[in-house]
Amino acid sequence: MIRSPFPDVEIPDVSLTDFVLGGAVGLGDKPALIDAPSGRTITYAQLPEYVRAAAAGLGERGFGKGDVFAHYAPNLPEYAVAFHAVATVGGVNTTANPLLTADELASQLRDCGARLLVTLPELLEKATTAAERSGVEEIFVYGEAEGATPFALLCRAGGEPPEVEIDPGNDVVALPYSSGTTGLPKGVMLTHRNLVANICQTIAHQRLREDERVIAVLPFFHIYGLVVLMNLPLYCGATVVTMPRFDLAEFLRVLQDYRITRAWVVPPIVLA
Repeated sequence: MIRSPFPDVEIPDVSLTDFVLGGAVGLGDKPALIDAPSGRTITYAQLPEYVRAAAAGLGERGFGKGDVFAHYAPNLPEYAVAFHAVATVGGVNTTANPLLTADELASQLRDCGARLLVTLPELLEKATTAAERSGVEEIFVYGEAEGATPFALLCRAGGEPPEVEIDPGNDVVALPYSSGTTGLPKGVMLTHRNLVANICQTIAHQRLREDERVIAVLPFFHIYGLVVLMNLPLYCGATVVTMPRFDLAEFLRVLQDYRITRAWVVPPIVLA
C-alpha cells in the first residue's frame, strides 16, 4: 500500500459557503478581497453581509435550488459575493471565460440552462446577444450600464435569504466548462462536498496562513482559480488581491505595493 506523507484529510459534511465563510465575521475589518487596480476592498465583516443580501435578492426573483447563474466576468472582489450568494440559495454557478464570443457564451448558457447572468459594462454587448439566444431572464452588471440591472441593487434587497436545505454530497454548486480539447466544452458538475474536499486537500500541504496576501491573477472561471485563489484563502482568513487580467508591469507593481506573500502562477508568467 502506498500512503501519502501527509495526514489523512477529514472532510466536514457542510455546504461550501458555511465552510468557507464560517470564520469571516470574527476577522472584522481585515481585508478579505482587494481590487488591485482601484484598491476597492471588501472586509471579512462585510463579505457575509453582502453575500446574504445578494442571496435575499436572488430569492426575491424566484431564483433557488438547482437554478443556474452565469458569471461572465474577470477576477474582481464581487465575484466571490455573487458566487456565494448563489451557493447560499442552493443555486449552481457556471463560470465563463470573459474572452468567449457571443456564440460561444450562448452555447454554454443554453447547455446549462442559465437563468441569470452577471458581467461587466464592457462585455455587456456580447452578454446581451448570448442571453437573447439562450433564454437568460436577466442580466446584472458590476457597475452601471444601460440595459442591465446593477449588481449593487441585488445586494440591497433588504430581506433575508430563503431557508434552503443543502445536501453537500449531491447538490451541485459549480458548473465550470472544460477546455473543449476533445470536442465541445462540457460542463463539470461539482458538488459542495467536491469543493470542500478540494480545499481540505490543498490546506493539507499548502499551509496558507491568516497573515498572508495572495495575488489572484489566474482566472476564477477556471476551477484552479475558483478553489485555490478565491475560496481557499477566504477559508484561511488571508487577503485576496484580484487582478482582472495579466499585465507584467502591473503584476510586479501589485507584488510590491501589496506585499504579496503567495503567488500561484503558470509557466508563461514565470517566464515573463
